[in-house]
Amino acid sequence: MKQFVVIGLGSFGISLAKTLYEMGNDVLVIDEDEEEELVQAMNGLVTHAVRADATDENVLKSLRVKNFDVAIVAIGKNMESSIMVTMLVKELGVKYVIAKAHNELHARVLYKVGADRVVMPEKDMGIRVARNVFSSNLIDLIEFSKEYSIAEILPIEEWFGKTLKEINVREKYGLNVVAVKKFNDEIIVSPGAGL
Repeated sequence: MKQFVVIGLGSFGISLAKTLYEMGNDVLVIDEDEEEELVQAMNGLVTHAVRADATDENVLKSLRVKNFDVAIVAIGKNMESSIMVTMLVKELGVKYVIAKAHNELHARVLYKVGADRVVMPEKDMGIRVARNVFSSNLIDLIEFSKEYSIAEILPIEEWFGKTLKEINVREKYGLNVVAVKKFNDEIIVSPGAGL
């Protein structure tokens, strides 16, 4: 079990916090929710939910964020707060910091102040949906770089009834097959050419 602190309770932060908690992790959420309703609603959905100003270094110290494995700065539209909190959690000793950016310039600044990883959920999802719409055989895609990605695809009709060796995907398409999902939902990892 890892310990995560999620700062900012927009839809991205809420989804992330709830999912991490459901996966069995210890999750603290922090938000400056003026109404306190949002923070209250998170009680029971995560380990701890706190209404506080995460741009205040003393608040972060009192919550002992330095003891968390990962900090996720999911602050909404306030770029200044996002940048300040990213810098503070890194300076306080959080090992790995993920920050949400709104554009490329914001992403560059977040990296400069200490983010280990920057995500742009709207942009990333837009790219994934566009690729899925473009290729009817593409189910999902995870891009590691421009050269490397993992894709889940449906087999094309000409592959039916053939082995991986017969299809010869490496030579024909430049692909390496890392797993095969059979019709009964059984997944075979590192399948041999005879499959």
